[in-house]
Amino acid sequence: MTTSLKGSWCLVLGSSSGIGLANARALALEGVNVLGVHFDTAEGQEKAGAAVEELRSTGVQAHFFNANAASPATRSELVPRFAELTEGRPLRVVLHSLAFGTLLPYLPADGGPALTSRQMDMTLNVMAHSLVYWTQSLNAAGLLGAGSKIFAMTSAGDQRVTAHYGAVSAAKCALESHVRQLALELAPQQVAVNSLRAGVTVTPSLERIPDHEKLVELAARSNPHGRLTRPADVADVVVALARSESSWTTGNVIGVDGGEALTT
Repeated sequence: MTTSLKGSWCLVLGSSSGIGLANARALALEGVNVLGVHFDTAEGQEKAGAAVEELRSTGVQAHFFNANAASPATRSELVPRFAELTEGRPLRVVLHSLAFGTLLPYLPADGGPALTSRQMDMTLNVMAHSLVYWTQSLNAAGLLGAGSKIFAMTSAGDQRVTAHYGAVSAAKCALESHVRQLALELAPQQVAVNSLRAGVTVTPSLERIPDHEKLVELAARSNPHGRLTRPADVADVVVALARSESSWTTGNVIGVDGGEALTT
C-alpha cells in the first residue's frame, strides 16, 4: 500500500549538491519537509542557501545546516534540533549521501604519496561508519518509526577495482555491510534500510576522481539507455520507495543504473 508523503520529513546528509540535492528537490515536490546537512566553503554555502529558498518555494519547510556530518558534535547538536522541528514525528526518509574520502593509491606511484592510516580511517568513518552513528542517534531520539526508510549511496566500487579508488571501495563495502546489519536490527520497528547503487553519475564527487572522463565515456557508451545515470533518476527511486508503507524491501543493494551493470 502506498501513501502520500505530504507533510512528512526527510533528512539528507550531503544535501547541497549532486544526488543529495536532487533528492531534496524531488521530495520537496512531494510535499516533504527537508532537513539537510552539508559541509561547504563560502561559495558552497551560497549555493546551499539558494537551494533552501528553491525548496521553500514549493511550500515545504526546509532547513540546511553547514556542519561536518561525520562529527559526533554535529550529531549531538543537530538531532535534538531535528526533533524540535519535526515535533517528534519520525522521519519518513533518511538519505546518507556523504562523498568525502581520499583518492590516494595504497602504494606510492611515480614518486607520489601513498595512503596513510589516518586517511583510510577518515574515509571509512565519513562514507560508511557515520551511517551507523546517525542511525543510532536518530533512533534514540525517536526519529525512526514504522514506515521510515533509510537509504545509503553505494557504487560499483563495491565490486570493481579502479586506480585511486581503493579506500572508497573499502568504504562502500563497509557501508553495505552496515546496511544489512541495520536492516536486521530495525526490522522489528518496521524501518527499511537499503543501499542504492547508482550508475556513473556526473557529480562534484565524481569529478574529483582522476581520469573520471574514462569512466564517463565507458558508461555512456555501454549503458542500455544510451546515457549516464542522472541524480534525478536516483531521486525517482527514493520517492517511489518512500511512498510505500511496507518495510519488506530491506537489507538490499538496489541497482539504480539503467542496466549499466549488465554491460560493463
